[in-house]
Amino acid sequence: MAKTYKQIMEEARKVVPEVSPDEVKSKLDGGARPVLLDVREKEEVRQGYVPGALSLPRGFLEMRVEETVPDKSTPIIAYCAGGTRSLLAGRILRELGYTNVASMRGGFTAWKNQGLPVAADRQFTAEQQIRYSRHFLLPEVGEAGQAKLLDAKVLCIGAGGLGSPAAFYLAAAGVGTIGIADMDVVDLSNLQRQILHTNDRIGMPKTESARLTLQALNPDVKVIEFRERLSSENAFRIFEPFDVIVNGCDNFPTRYLANDASVMLHKPLVDGAIWQFEGQATVFPEPPPPGSTPSCAEAGVLGVLPGIVGCVQALEAIKLILGTGRTLLGRMMHFDTLAGEVRILRLRRDPNCAVCGDHPTIRELIDYEMFCGLGGDSAAEAPAVASAATSSAA
Repeated sequence: MAKTYKQIMEEARKVVPEVSPDEVKSKLDGGARPVLLDVREKEEVRQGYVPGALSLPRGFLEMRVEETVPDKSTPIIAYCAGGTRSLLAGRILRELGYTNVASMRGGFTAWKNQGLPVAADRQFTAEQQIRYSRHFLLPEVGEAGQAKLLDAKVLCIGAGGLGSPAAFYLAAAGVGTIGIADMDVVDLSNLQRQILHTNDRIGMPKTESARLTLQALNPDVKVIEFRERLSSENAFRIFEPFDVIVNGCDNFPTRYLANDASVMLHKPLVDGAIWQFEGQATVFPEPPPPGSTPSCAEAGVLGVLPGIVGCVQALEAIKLILGTGRTLLGRMMHFDTLAGEVRILRLRRDPNCAVCGDHPTIRELIDYEMFCGLGGDSAAEAPAVASAATSSAA
């Protein structure tokens, strides 16, 4: 015979003890560390939650609880709005093998009415809830991660082949502030690969063209233009406000200056490079001999290649902002598009590095033109044979 709602609740109370909000607060104040499991819907959680609680809506409980709380002996206190859904959730948890489960009597409503501490995250607009809905579904991002992205500041050195896809996807992801440093103007030859720009913007400063594209894509994004050549005199000023530096410049003096400034400011540097049909992301701490490698203007580059590498740069920057996943720190990702091969090479820290070694000899910014013997004022894209990767300033 089918059970009534009353019978189901009575059975749940027999296997799931109830604790009052005051008891929960006492446990927390006493140093206990139970998992507070908020089983309300996301719309309810946006209005406030118990500090430190994990959000796992009741509809996803069975699917996600084992990855959220893998140890089934972990003490869990579930709560909802009024104490009903959490009691039923507790019963399900017991059936799944969790041995130490309780439900908070009266739920969040009772907690709040008793004047106990309440936390609240960023309030997303209705448009943002739709725009970032796919991010919200990812446990590694969610609403908390999206808030981090919206609060983040990323500087893109160069609005060319690498900077274009990197900035485009950073803006699409909702990175709240994007700086664009480039003193060049849009040229017809750029349009084969530099997707921020269009035919009707030929002759326009690249930073302005980038701003128009990025803000048209996502009005949440603030774009800051730096129409100046990066030098030892302005690098600290430009870098300082940003959390992550994405380097897509096309000349070695700027590349190594960016690395030095990132090291000295303790900023993570995400760097990519391209050459003909090859691309990579890695760290090279010393400049190459003068004239050892040609630029893309001299050797050419497949138009789609910077899109691949620039997207990897955007991905690495997003992982750094979210604090999730494994970055390319200490590794090099190499793309050979003709062979259809991607290789990951491990790199070791050089204790003798002049910038980040045990006894650094470079302690202030210098301009590298005299070392590299290379010119090139624009910041667009770089030869793959001498570039950098994701690093924590190294």
